[in-house]
Amino acid sequence: MDSIRLFVTLNENYVPQLKVLLTSVAVSNPNETIDLYMMHSGIGEEKLDEIRRLCCSRGYGFYPITADPDIFKNAPVSKTYPREMYYRLLAPHLLPKEIDRVLYLDPDILVINPLRPLWEMDLKGNLFAAAAHSWASYLAANVSRVRLGTEGQYFNSGVLLMDLEAGRKEIRPEEIFSYTRKHGKELVLPDQDVLNAMYGNRILELDDYIWNYDARRYNSYLLLSSGAADLEWVIRNTAILHFCGRSKPWKPGYLYRFGVLYRHYMRLEEIWESGEESSSGISRRI
Repeated sequence: MDSIRLFVTLNENYVPQLKVLLTSVAVSNPNETIDLYMMHSGIGEEKLDEIRRLCCSRGYGFYPITADPDIFKNAPVSKTYPREMYYRLLAPHLLPKEIDRVLYLDPDILVINPLRPLWEMDLKGNLFAAAAHSWASYLAANVSRVRLGTEGQYFNSGVLLMDLEAGRKEIRPEEIFSYTRKHGKELVLPDQDVLNAMYGNRILELDDYIWNYDARRYNSYLLLSSGAADLEWVIRNTAILHFCGRSKPWKPGYLYRFGVLYRHYMRLEEIWESGEESSSGISRRI
């Protein structure tokens, strides 16, 4: 089997969350070979070494990449539109040419079941696979369609399976920069809005219950599924739990149901980092 190639973009503030994400990947995908491609702007060597050690301990490849600034010379960049917002959209042009596919994950994610079925999914000629959140009301979805001038679903960009080979042919940086320059005042979630407005018709829809479950919305999922998607179902079937929104489970006062699960994985990562695994009998490859 080929390696699952994960792609993340982050700054130094999100390094602790990346380590928790990788710990959850290791727990739920114990026999997989993983390669991590991380695009960043200025993460220090000390933090890079922390990630490198974690990947090495699990047998993962680690490939930190500093984005070539030349590609952004005509990009609209500001506090609202930082250079980093373009990283996932321009991944086909920023990642090594020999890579034909990656799975992008936001760092505020837990992986609690195998990723292989998603990794091997047939994209059916699309550039991306992504999920639209089924709990979103018709009104909210319709507002996004009107705002962006689109007709289809509004997709969340936190989990993206990407066909890089096709993207190198179809995704043009200047077109993205031009769209952002022209429609900047209309963009609420800039890179996600651009993804939907420019490439919404080139996205294969994923089941969000499995591949991008909004961890805030347990009651909505339960109601929409007529009670079928209960906690037992989620633990057995959901692969990707996404902690969307401003409230985050690593911060004090997080009230949503899956916060305790996130803190469990935080503790597993702490055990690995402190070296307690060997003394407590826990395998170093969690």
